[in-house]
Formats: sequence, structure tokens, C-alpha cells
Amino acid sequence: MEPWVPLFDIFMNSPTPETEASLWLQQSFNATTSSSSTATPITTSSFFSLLIKPCNSIVKGSSLSSPPTTKRILFIETLPGMVQSRILSFLALENKRFNGKELSKLARHLLSESQQLDFWVKRAARNLLDAVSEPNVNDWVSGFSLDSGEETVGEEFDSLPDWLKDMAAANDPLLSWLPLSAADFVPRFCDDNLKNDEGLFSQVEENGENDLKEVGEEIEMHQALNVPLEPEIEKVAVSLKGRVLNFESSLKAAALANEIRQLCLDKGRKSFQVLSLIEPWKAEDETASVLISHLSSGDEEELAWPSQVLCSTVLPKFLVLQEPASRLLVTSTIEYCKLHQRAAVHALLFPLVLRREGINNLICDMISRIVRECLHPAHVSAFCQKLLCGGQEERRFILLPCHQYLVSNELVWTDSLFNFFQNILNHNVHLTQDSVDCLVYHVRQMAERFSKSLKFGNFVLCLVSKCASLLKSHKNVLTEAVECTNTIVTKSILSKLASF
Repeated sequence: MEPWVPLFDIFMNSPTPETEASLWLQQSFNATTSSSSTATPITTSSFFSLLIKPCNSIVKGSSLSSPPTTKRILFIETLPGMVQSRILSFLALENKRFNGKELSKLARHLLSESQQLDFWVKRAARNLLDAVSEPNVNDWVSGFSLDSGEETVGEEFDSLPDWLKDMAAANDPLLSWLPLSAADFVPRFCDDNLKNDEGLFSQVEENGENDLKEVGEEIEMHQALNVPLEPEIEKVAVSLKGRVLNFESSLKAAALANEIRQLCLDKGRKSFQVLSLIEPWKAEDETASVLISHLSSGDEEELAWPSQVLCSTVLPKFLVLQEPASRLLVTSTIEYCKLHQRAAVHALLFPLVLRREGINNLICDMISRIVRECLHPAHVSAFCQKLLCGGQEERRFILLPCHQYLVSNELVWTDSLFNFFQNILNHNVHLTQDSVDCLVYHVRQMAERFSKSLKFGNFVLCLVSKCASLLKSHKNVLTEAVECTNTIVTKSILSKLASF
């Protein structure tokens, strides 16, 4: 165990544990092979053997034998959750250096047998399993839901559902591997009822259905303003608004949330109008925290209703944030975003980052926390790519029409926005090459404007340190930009650029 202490120290304290762990293993392996010492060799296989070693055999001098019914506990399971997740991320990143089958067994063991598994450990285990799974293997289908917080693996995941079996038996399949006939496929896109059903939210689906996206935006944004509600529905909505503004107790607020959800979901695509009349964003933070905690029924469409909850309850509060939000509201928002990550991206992150006046320090802290606690680094990388390189089609966000004036279609660069991207880089997010190229472009454009800004300088220093391998072709451009600045980190940045 002693030879591995430096490595576990990296996983415990390093801001970039995956990279440093790889370098440490490689250096230690070289040192071991060049030395005549008979100590235990430092290799990836010996490290993995330590991780999967039963914990009762690790304790020296133990004379107790586990009973046959005792569940096997691996050494990795005895480590703190943060260290476990970092180790699993390292294994996923460096999976080619390990035995794929053994990595798969470890991930399945953690997901299937561990009790009360930490949220981030569970996500890291799933990512590891995805990294080592072959695309054509059908003997394992993951049944773990990150949104529900429950893990279920049963025989129902080993076979097709009954309705899909029936479709497979039909003649004239549209695609040889997909049991859908042309007759079933065409009406799906031509049916008027489908086009009018929560169209707005199909715009942010990541499956490339651009036609449905355009239909959704056009229908929802115009009809939300132009189609009147029934008088009785409008009367109920106005009554609920009064109750939202007059908070009495958490119990009554929970009942109020149930009534709001029922009224909105019963009216389908008119829910935007209902929420516009109720104005839940005007509630006190305590009321809003109760509302957001009870407005989700758990069985609604993955993106539509959760997005409406966020954009009508907390987004308007954060768009005009001039003083720290209450801890209660922030906590309830974070917990909601953990369960509804796609809604968090399209109904909170995009509109907040694209705030017309640019983000301030308070908004930067809020969205940085959402990124850090609710999203996987890979999802954050995709978000940055769309934000920096995508057009309006990819940057689409969800918000009520009455708040449209608070959001722009273009990024407004401020000190806090550069600080936000620095926080993303410090969160070990691996940006794509085109995202880095866009950041370099904006650094060059904004260098003179932010020549004395320490936040801008710290961002550039972080960018140069974290993305050095992607910046070699931009060395001259960055050097020219940095020479326009005059901060305490200017010389440090130039020194790093000179070493490229």
C-alpha cells in the first residue's frame, strides 16, 4: 500500500487528477524498470489489483473470515466518494492501459452491489462502463437511471419490450435494424396533433430533428401570446397568483404547487400562458424553493415541464440578481437541476449566460455551481461548444415571452464571463478544439479592452495552462494579445507561451 500513497494523494488533492495520475504512473514505471530494486513494481495492473482487492484481506493481522453471506467489499469502496469518482474517471480516460473486461466487472459491481452509492461515483461508474463497452455487444443493457436515484437491473432489460416485438413482426420494415414500417413512420411527422403538442421543447432535442424544432418555436412563442385562455382557467390562474404572493406556510405552498402543476399540465401547450398569469417568479425565495421542489411529479416529459418550472420560477430571479440569492432557493434549484439536467441547460444556463447586460459576479457564481454540481464534464464541454461555436439554432433557450427582453442571442463579454470559463476549465472540462479556437479569437478581440483586468488575465493564464496542447498553432496570436495587457500575471502567461 505504501508505494501508492503519492498516487492517492493526487486523487485527493490535485485539480487535474487524471493527467497527473497518468504521468505519475508512467514515471514510476520507468523508475521501477530502470532500478534493480525488488520492490513491488509500479504498473497499471498492480494498481488495479489493489483497487479490487477485498478489504478484509487488506487489513494486516486479521484472523476473521467473512461468512458466506457477507457481501464482498472492494478496497476502492472504502475510499471517500470524491476519490472513488476521480479514480473511476481516470480508469475511463486511460481504459486502453487496463483490462477492459476487468474494468467492466468493477463498474458493474459498483452499480449493482454498492448500497447508497454517491451520486458522482455512480455517474463515474456509468461513464467507465460506457467507455469499455463494445458498441455491438447486447449482453448488457444499463438500467440505471441518474434522474430517479434508483438502480434496477432486471430481466426486462435483456429483451425487447412487447410493443417493439409486435412492430418487429410487421412486414415492410423501414430499416432492416429498426422495426418501423414506412406507413408508421410518415404519419408521425405529418399528424397535426403531434405538431401542436408541446412543440417548443422539441427545439432543443439533440437528435437533429430541425423541422420539429422550427415548428415548435413558431407555434409556442406565438400562440402563447395570441391564443386567449378560457375565462374559467384565467380566473383560476389569477386566484393562484394571489396565493403565490401571500405565502402562509410550507404545507400550503406544497398544495399550491400541486394545483399549479395540475392546471398547467391539463392545458398542455397553454401552460406558458397559465404560468405568465400566475407569475411564480414574484414569490418570495422561501415560497419559490417550496414550489420548485413540488412542481415536478416525476412522470412528465423529460424536458418540457421541468424547463417551464425553471424558466418561470427561478430564471427571472437570477436574470436580475443584484445580491446573493437565499441559500434555500439556491439549494432547491441545485437539487432540481441534478434531476433535470437537460432542462437546466436550456432553461437556466443558456439564458443566464446570454443575459443581455452580460453576467455579473453573482450570476457567475450561480451558474458555475450548477455546472460543477449538476453536469458531467462531457456535457459541459458540449454546452461550451454550442455556446461558443454554434449559431442561434444550437443556442436555443426556453423562457417566457415576457422575459425575452432580458436575454440576447449573442454573448456579452464581461470580467465575470471570462471568470465563468476559467471555472469551467478548473472543473477539468476538456474543451473541443473549435471551442478553444473561439476562446482564442475572443481573447485577441478583448485584450485591449480588458488590458488591466486581473480576471481576464487569470482566465488567459488558466487557458494556456489547461489547453496547452490545443494552443500551439495560436502561440503568436496569444502572445500578441497578452502583450497588450498589464497585470501581475502578464509575465507568467508570456513565459508559458514561450515554452510552447
